[in-house]
Amino acid sequence: MLLAAMVIFPGLTPAKALGGLGLVSVAIRFAFKEIFENFFAGIMLLWKYPFEKGDFIECESIMGKVEDISVRMTQIRRPYSELVETPNSFLFKNLVRVLTDSDFKRLTIMTGLAYSEDANESLQIVEIALTTCNTVNQDLPIEVFLNGFGDSSIVIEVIWWTDPTPLGQRKSRGKVVGAIKRALDQAGIKIPFPCRTMTFKEPLRIHQIKESSPTE
Repeated sequence: MLLAAMVIFPGLTPAKALGGLGLVSVAIRFAFKEIFENFFAGIMLLWKYPFEKGDFIECESIMGKVEDISVRMTQIRRPYSELVETPNSFLFKNLVRVLTDSDFKRLTIMTGLAYSEDANESLQIVEIALTTCNTVNQDLPIEVFLNGFGDSSIVIEVIWWTDPTPLGQRKSRGKVVGAIKRALDQAGIKIPFPCRTMTFKEPLRIHQIKESSPTE
């Protein structure tokens, strides 16, 4: 083939021809580099099974449900229904969090307690409130602790286990917050909100506005 090219193109020398073939091979290698990377990454993903179809995963800014895994691309359905086709090499090179790797997910929220309230009694009321939520796994520990001193309240940390899917977590968080609020309200325990006391260097002057009579 090289000899025929030199016959057709008299100015073509072996050095030029080999140099041209080298450039072509480099161009082809770069053109197909991403395809080969995605292919081999797909083989590794299918072989090692870090996640499967139906799992919820998070990688960088992408989070959603795995709908399909091929040798080149992985289809991920995001929470707002957008379908994202992600190159396998991207998933293989970056940290992937498999949200549904276990049957339950541990959640934590913080709530406040007025400084005038009985802390130990409040902890018991909050813990009992979580036992009324059907989204809270009652076979795993429910933990309620005093976490620290806030600006306007004592901070309470509440920990429980629930469904690992994003929708299951949101539902459970909403029910737990509602149950804690109702339980503390029924017990007459205050959940404070931030308050500010303003101090002025000099007393404020209060100006009274004279009201005019209807006849004026």
